[in-house]
Parts: sequence; C-alpha cells; structure tokens
Amino acid sequence: MAASHIIAVVGGKGGVGKSTFAVNYAIASAIDTKGKVLLIDQDPRACGDLSVLLGAKPKRTLLELGAHEGRLDANGMMGYAAVHPGSGIHYMPSVLDPDQLENYTPAHVEKAVAHLKNFYNLIIVDLGSDLDPCGVKMLEASSMILVVTMPEILVLHHTRKIIEKIQNLLFPMEMIKVVLNRFSPKRGIQPAAIQTNLKKQILGVIPEDEMTALTAMTKGQSFVLAAPRSEITKGYFMAVRTMVEGQMLDKLAQLKKPSDALARLAGNKSASAIGKAAAGADKKNTMVVFDRSQRDEKPSDEWSALKLRIHKQLIETMDLKKVDTETGNDAKKKAVLREKTKTVVVELLDKEQHPFRSRDEIQKLVKEILDEALELGPIQDLLADDSVSEIMVNRKDQIYVERSGKLVLSGQTFSGNSQLLAVIERIVSPLGRRIDEKTPYVDARLPDGSRVHAIIPPLSVQGPMLTIRKFAKSRITYKDLVKFGSMTEEMADFLRCCIEARLNVVISGGTGSGKTTLLNVLASFIPPNERILTVEDAAELQLPQEHWGRLETRPANIEGKGEVTIRDLVRNTLRMRPDRIIVGECRAGEALDMLQAMNTGHDGSMTTVHSNTPRDAIARMETLVMMAGMDLPAKAIREQIASAVNLVVQQTRLSDGSRRVTSITEIIGMQGDVVTMQEIFGFRKTGMDKNRKIVGKYVATGFIPKFIDELEQQGIKIPRGIFSVS
Repeated sequence: MAASHIIAVVGGKGGVGKSTFAVNYAIASAIDTKGKVLLIDQDPRACGDLSVLLGAKPKRTLLELGAHEGRLDANGMMGYAAVHPGSGIHYMPSVLDPDQLENYTPAHVEKAVAHLKNFYNLIIVDLGSDLDPCGVKMLEASSMILVVTMPEILVLHHTRKIIEKIQNLLFPMEMIKVVLNRFSPKRGIQPAAIQTNLKKQILGVIPEDEMTALTAMTKGQSFVLAAPRSEITKGYFMAVRTMVEGQMLDKLAQLKKPSDALARLAGNKSASAIGKAAAGADKKNTMVVFDRSQRDEKPSDEWSALKLRIHKQLIETMDLKKVDTETGNDAKKKAVLREKTKTVVVELLDKEQHPFRSRDEIQKLVKEILDEALELGPIQDLLADDSVSEIMVNRKDQIYVERSGKLVLSGQTFSGNSQLLAVIERIVSPLGRRIDEKTPYVDARLPDGSRVHAIIPPLSVQGPMLTIRKFAKSRITYKDLVKFGSMTEEMADFLRCCIEARLNVVISGGTGSGKTTLLNVLASFIPPNERILTVEDAAELQLPQEHWGRLETRPANIEGKGEVTIRDLVRNTLRMRPDRIIVGECRAGEALDMLQAMNTGHDGSMTTVHSNTPRDAIARMETLVMMAGMDLPAKAIREQIASAVNLVVQQTRLSDGSRRVTSITEIIGMQGDVVTMQEIFGFRKTGMDKNRKIVGKYVATGFIPKFIDELEQQGIKIPRGIFSVS
C-alpha cells in the first residue's frame, strides 16, 4: 500500500463550515485519487456532526480502536469503520457521546492511528476550533494541517489566533495550509488580502454557492455528489489536485514534528528547554492583560518604547486622571491643559537619549503622546477623518475602519493593552458608566454623539476591544439620501406623506445598514407642533424639532441595582402626553409596549428592528413580543402587529458597501394566521459595473396602498401615477 497520510482539518472559528469541508474534501479525495480514504470525527464540541452530514451510522469509535490489543486484519478493521454508500469512503467518530470524552486520551489516539495507517492511504480528521490534548496528539501524527477560514474580519482574527497557537506548539509553519470557504468575489475580503493578513498561502478557494447547498441539503448528500458539475465541487477538486500534483503530503511528511507538543500545551515542567520557552510564549499570547499596572507589554520598536517611557514619566509628573476630570468637556480648559502638558512632554523628551531629532519627527512624537495622554490615542485622527464612518479596534495592534462602506486596516496601533483600556475608561467615565471585571462590557457615546461599545477581558480573550460608530457632523436629510442613491425623490415624498399622516412605521435592516440614519430622516418629517419623545440605549437621534424629549437607558450600579431599561422608558412615555413615540431599536419585550402604544392613540410612532426582509421583520417583532413574558398566543401577537404597523421600510447594506432602501411594504391585515403584506416600492439589482458597484433601479410594483383614500381625506394628496409600473 502507498504511504499513509493524515490531514487534520481545524476551523478558525465555529460556523466556518469546517465539518462540511472535511466531508466534501474526503469524498473528492477518494474520487480523484482512487485511494482508501477514512474520515474521522474528532471535534469535541460537535460530536456526531459528520455522521449527520454523511448519513452514515457509525459502527465503533476511535476510543474503542485505541483500546484494541494486538494486530487487526482488514475484516477486523471493517468492524470499526462505517462505509458511506454514496462515495465508498469510510467513517469513524472519536466517541459516540460527549460523556465519553473524559475517557478518550492521547494514548488512545496514538494506538488508533497506528492501526489505521495500515489500512488507509488518506485519513481526514475533523478537529475542533480549540486544540485539546487529543487534538494535539492527532496533529503530531498528521502530515498537513488545513485551517478553514472565511472572508470575514472576526473569522480571520480567530484564524490567526489558531495558527499562532499551532506555531507556538512548534509545529512547522510549512505544515499549516489555509482553505478559504464560502468565498464570493462580490463581497467579503479578497484572497490576496487574506494571505497578507494571515501570512499564509491559500491552498484552495471554495466558492459560495447557495443553490448547490440547497440542492445537496434536499438530497441529503454532499456537494460533491449532489452537484458534480457545480463551481463549489470544482473548488474541492482543485484543492485536492493542488495537493496531489505538488506531492505536498510526501514532502510535508518529512518535516520534523514536535515530540513534546502535549507538554507545552499543558505547561509541563519537565518539557525540554525549548519547550519551556514555547510554553512561556504561548502563555504570554493567551494571557489576559487587564490590570493597567502591569508592565510586561514589550513595545514593538524604538518609537513605541520612547512613547511608553515618556507616558510613564508624564503620569508621575502630572495627575492626568484628576485634571481630566476637572476639565470635563470644556473645550477651553482642554486646550489650556493640552498646552501645559505639551510643555512637560517636550521637557521630558529633551532629557531622553533617542535618535529622533528632526522637527517633523519631534512634532509627530509629541502629538502622539498628547493624544494618548489626553485624548483617544491613535484613534483620535480617525475620529477627525470625515471619510471614516466606523472604527473597530480588534486588539491593541489591529484597528480597522470603514470607508465608503468598505473595511480597511488603518495602520494605527496602540502601544499596549493598558493604553487601550485607558482610552475606554476616558470615554465611559464622564457618562457615569463603568467597565471592569464585574461589568466587562459597556455601551456609551462620545460628546459628538458617536456610539461606542467596549468589551474587555475576560470576555475578549485578545485584550480590550472597542467599536465606535461615528456620528455625522452635519445632519443628513432626505435630499442627501436621494443624492446618494439610497431612495428616489418619489419614495421620499411618499414616506413624508405617510409620516405626516401619522402612519406607524417600522424600519427593518441588518447591523450597520443605516437604520438609525433613516429613522433620523423620517422623524424630521414630523410636523414641528407635535410633541416627540425618543427612547434609546445610547442617545443617537438628532431631530430638528424643538418640542422633543430624549430618554436614555441606564445600566445597573455597582450593587446591581438601579437599571432602567428601554421597556421601563417606553411605559413612562405613555404618561408624558406624547404625540409621537420613537424607539431607537426594539430588542426585547419593549416591542409589546410599542405595539400597544401604536394601537392606543399614539399613531405615527416609529422604531427599528434587526431583520433582513420585511417578512422577517414581522417574525422578529413576534419573537420580541414573546420575550415580554406575557405568554400570548402567536395569532394574538400577529393581530397586534397587523393592527399597529402600517409600513415596513427595509434598509439594506449591499455587498459594495452602499446603503439603500430596498423595499417599502404595506401591512394589509390578517389572512388566517398569516400577516398579509404588499410591497409598494422596491430596489431591483441588474448587475455590477466595472468598479464592482451594484447597478439597479427602484421600481413601483403597481400596488396602490389601501390607506391612500384615508390620506386623501386628511388633505394629503399623493399622485397615483407614482405607483404605476414603469
């Protein structure tokens, strides 16, 4: 028999399609190489997934095979492995039940692998996203480690962490190959950027193919068998042939694998000297840096080292926390403090021995130190950059920004976790919010209204994380949306009439799709003589009307008391004689109170919900009402929704980064147990231009809203021609 090889498949993060990849890759390998292929399920968190995907009932387990004494012949092995009837590959789980995992040890893995290599040319092992001792033992026996990732920022972050962990266990870098799953050239990060980010060459690209996935699911088969001519199947065979034609496995099998990786994983004191060093490096990489007094962060270069030294001396010279509290948001006091601090920084720099002597270098150095000490550090310039709409700090040395709807790496970095944590504290402290080990996440806002979310260890493993959605300096109007192509003039006029006629409107959309911006625009249509009350988690809305009251939630205090939720505030608004109630976003039981308000005289109210289509918005509201704990029957909830809500406006962030109103839909009523809806306007995509921008047009569906007569009775006339199909 030809040489036997093991390929370990790991995922950068749960949900990347690792198990589906392992199944299809194994089948493609068996078809293409004509060899004997075994697929092993050794993902401790998803035990049995491969059995479901294959539709193959397992016989016995790796745990049992590892306990087998003596030799095995072919007939004996067939007593352990199940055969997949569609492809002929063999399948074996590590255990049948998660409770058996405590009995499954690296010794079982080692003995089982010794048996299996006598019978199979290729063994594909589906490991988890975390490396436990049994997983590490399997890596020691493997020729190649395939890391499955997706073209998404968070997935790539976790992918890099798992690669770093494998490398810290001293596995050769050449062993680790990357497979890009669910790739679409129309959206997501491109392969070249991923290779640069991960510093690893991509072995194969598996395209996204929803139609093939649906076909395979319907047939209960793998992609490779259900749709042999599809692009996704071609992707699997190309990945297999790249490996076979390059004789990768034979070459990689010659690499020296670590013999004490398990000891390093456990931090064993008896590990070799090099193993101890690796264990120390691994601990350092996974250590949660929370205490700002820790001084173990090593600056990456001389520039950062100098800034860190000056910053420490500055803290010793000036009580920055105290003066920061005294100045507050007073611009004049802040300017005076900055000049005073600048003088101290320049004096400290004069006493330092450093190679930076040019005027430009010193000015840049002083500015960065002042920004870190008094402002928001490296993100201060990003906040001032009008082209940046969102700032995402994944860790101290990785800051992404959104420009024109696209995510790009900024190149800015914090000098350490302590500096990043100090910036977070500087943001939340003036608002009376707190962030610490007991409350490791917080929602807040900047003085200009920009929304802030921060989360720190132990919840964020890599260190503090910070996300800032910037507040537009100038109020966006409906004319801006028309100019940007987010809607047409006719749609804007129609929505204005609906708001003036006091129709209840729900804005639906995904995260970052522009729901709050659209809510701002629609709320600006409310006549100035009406009393408006807004309810938000973090106050973002900016309305032009004067008769406007703003309510904002409050988190619990240090004793866990005093929390005020959106639901509490919505109930309070009902006692404040509002003409209109606007809720920034319904996330839970407040949806019930909102519907009741709409149904009891507070017409013209508005809110937003997270959903991808108007129909999904109805289902989402139904779910949120159930979270109120009233145990209402589903039909009663739907009747409430159908009675309360007149329009659902769908806002969508498209794959090219543009944000558009993709549907305006009227809720007509109930038909049986179903809420009936009819689209009035919609956006229809027709293709993409040479710049990869989506091309499409807004169309009227021909449906005339049922409330049009009611609007005309109020003296609001809408030309019926705008509803004609063009």
